[in-house]
Amino acid sequence: MSVLEKLGMIFYVVDRNATTFERPEEVPKYINEALPVLFMLVVVEWVVNLATGRGRVRTGDVLTSAGHGLLYETSKLTFVWTELCLYDWVYQRRLIDLDWSAPVTWWVAAIGADFAFYWYHRATHEVNLAWAAHQVHHSSQDYNLSTALRQSVFQRLFSLPAFTPLALLGVPLPAVIVHIQLSLLYQFWIHTEMIDSLGPLEWVLNTPSHHRVHHGANKWCLDKNYAGVLIIWDRLFGTFEAERRGKKEGKEGKRGKEQIAYGLVDQPQAYNTLWLQLFYYKAVFEKALSMETWGDFFKALFYGPGWSPGSPRLGDPATFTDVQASRPLYNPRPGLWQEIYLVVQYIITLLVQQLLVMNYASVSWAEAGILMAFVVATLVLIGAIYDGWEWAEWLDIARCIAFVFYAYTHAITPWPALDLALSLCLALSALHQSYRALTRPTKAPKRKKAH
Repeated sequence: MSVLEKLGMIFYVVDRNATTFERPEEVPKYINEALPVLFMLVVVEWVVNLATGRGRVRTGDVLTSAGHGLLYETSKLTFVWTELCLYDWVYQRRLIDLDWSAPVTWWVAAIGADFAFYWYHRATHEVNLAWAAHQVHHSSQDYNLSTALRQSVFQRLFSLPAFTPLALLGVPLPAVIVHIQLSLLYQFWIHTEMIDSLGPLEWVLNTPSHHRVHHGANKWCLDKNYAGVLIIWDRLFGTFEAERRGKKEGKEGKRGKEQIAYGLVDQPQAYNTLWLQLFYYKAVFEKALSMETWGDFFKALFYGPGWSPGSPRLGDPATFTDVQASRPLYNPRPGLWQEIYLVVQYIITLLVQQLLVMNYASVSWAEAGILMAFVVATLVLIGAIYDGWEWAEWLDIARCIAFVFYAYTHAITPWPALDLALSLCLALSALHQSYRALTRPTKAPKRKKAH
């Protein structure tokens, strides 16, 4: 697939015949194939923002978002379409027969999958247990293309009830898999502040303006604009909210007092990808276990995140915190050279992950598990270094040394010269981190208070 074709997929501009398949195993991994292009666009947006002074760029936040994207795609190697595991069983009991190759089937799948996504997405905001998975997508305080990469490795498990009814309508599984991927790719480009309004298209399509509202933590932004591709579902079901532009200020046209505060209402102060994927589950079950009745226990799990005993299903909006865009940003800075080092480590990990995907069918489970562990460990340690974990650098040294020893006895890539280059790079990385760890000032002991 050419770069131009991959760019077209991001805007749902595809050839119907080229995206129609008879069997699920024939469907390409569109998202993984597009990853290099997505990361290229993230870098382009980053450079343009720096050159024009349009907005802040936090390297740690971008790396965290990109790390979630890599973690999401890596997890799919083990849990391949688990959210559709019962789809075929329901399809055997379908009410209608649709020819897998017919144009009408492609269009029914496209519109049906988008309609199903609306309700699935809405459920992830209105059911606390599902929100525990989806919240990671909203955890960035910035709004740029990298934010789209923040995906939960667990939220696919909650999509089964939403998409399975399409099986009763006779929509073949391959068509659903195609349009779920194309919908997610479409939603990539709407995560930007560089596009203001798209005029008449705003009435039909989900656009950056609409989706900025969805990512807002301001009270007026909560539980709005759930659309995937078509905004018409929000308009029909009463969840649409237009962007409040306020008065224009200066030549850059910044939004005045209506500026959106991105992120979560209770914003976590961390860049650790694995922790951000998991931390809210603890809060959900702590809330449920604090309830005095079994009824409230289950309501804490399946009602909205803002629910409390005696309140409506989604909580009382009057009690919600009205977050403002002026709240401080989490922005730890480990130093320029260390940030460059972390960017390089991410690029190496992206390369390893892509090679793993391409050769997954031919490697053993043990080899795949070791390379997956390397990917996850790198992403966790990038965040841990930003977050200032005391032992992060020492653990990173162990990661680098383990890679060098593994690469000495196992081929990582089909090219020995590239394997050697990767091993040298990781060996130098271990030396770099050793120097930092050994020369870092030790914390002064706390003085005892005088009595």
